[in-house]
Amino acid sequence: MKIKSIKAYHVVQPFVDGPYRMSKGRVADCFDAVIVAITSDSGVTGWGEMAPLGNFYSAAFPAGTRAGVPEIAPHLIGQDPRGLAGIGRLMDTVFKGHPYIKSALDMACWDLAARAADVPLVTMLGGRESDMAETYRVVTHGTLDQMAALAKRIIAEGCRRLQVKVGGNVRDDIERVTTVASAVPKGTVIFCDANAGWTPYQARQFADATRGIDYTFEQPCTTIDENMSVRRMLDKPMVLDESVTSLGEMLEIHRRGAADGLTLKISRLGGVTQTRLIRDVAVDLGFMITVEDTGGAEIDTAAMAHLSLSTPAERRLHAIAFHEWVTVRTARNAPPVTGSHMGVPDGPGLGIDVDSSLLGEPFFEID
Repeated sequence: MKIKSIKAYHVVQPFVDGPYRMSKGRVADCFDAVIVAITSDSGVTGWGEMAPLGNFYSAAFPAGTRAGVPEIAPHLIGQDPRGLAGIGRLMDTVFKGHPYIKSALDMACWDLAARAADVPLVTMLGGRESDMAETYRVVTHGTLDQMAALAKRIIAEGCRRLQVKVGGNVRDDIERVTTVASAVPKGTVIFCDANAGWTPYQARQFADATRGIDYTFEQPCTTIDENMSVRRMLDKPMVLDESVTSLGEMLEIHRRGAADGLTLKISRLGGVTQTRLIRDVAVDLGFMITVEDTGGAEIDTAAMAHLSLSTPAERRLHAIAFHEWVTVRTARNAPPVTGSHMGVPDGPGLGIDVDSSLLGEPFFEID
């Protein structure tokens, strides 16, 4: 089997609930996605998606993805898409760095390989560990009344896991989390995610003032050293997200004892291949794991669901249904969401039926 053609589409995906607000005044109105279709000489097509959250969240930006895919794609023509490790090495050889650009191409090869084998992607990723993964929802920055109302609405809709955005003015964030925790039932799982927005001094202030609230601390500071300095005085679990950029960084986090859990972003790591590798090693090292991404609709959410459900249930934290965040559709089906749980679509590969008519004209095509 050989790769015969590659198409790339640019799809803007506005948010259902309006602007997404993070610490330090960072705001995004949409996911700005690149969707890739890779077709083999046997007529099987695999799909991949990558969508940065604005230009500010990670070392990735939409225009960079659109510029980078045409640089890499010609080198993949004639390659066997099932040779996933070789595809990864080839992309790293012809285009140094920029793993986010390679993510959608890698994902499309995994989808194609699984479709050609007529098995769900979850089977190729190690096998299904459970039928559904529990999901969380995000309480973004806002006024105290807005955040309390959003948290109550999320709970009323059946979700029991909240990620509360902090990382701004410490005193304001203490009030935010205290208000949200008071507005939801006892036993609600709360993660306080600063998105690396604080100095260690600020993170310690927050942790000291909120000792009476049950929550998990997520990425309070930027570097592993900074987060480790906070962890030394912390009496709560800590999860790192932005710090997990490679296998080497994950191993350094483990060596330092800097976290109890990890959030693995598919595009930040360069695709499904590296995410699976890091996930498997991290599980063996004893970390709790969340697999998600920087954004996307049905395609990327499906990949997240397959990776989540092939993670051992006892090591899985939760998942997120990004396709429910956006106003546009890219497929005629989607990962099924029932209450606060998400599964994988039926069928081979990612299991979704992408409708190319919903994507517009490709901005790049080669065969």
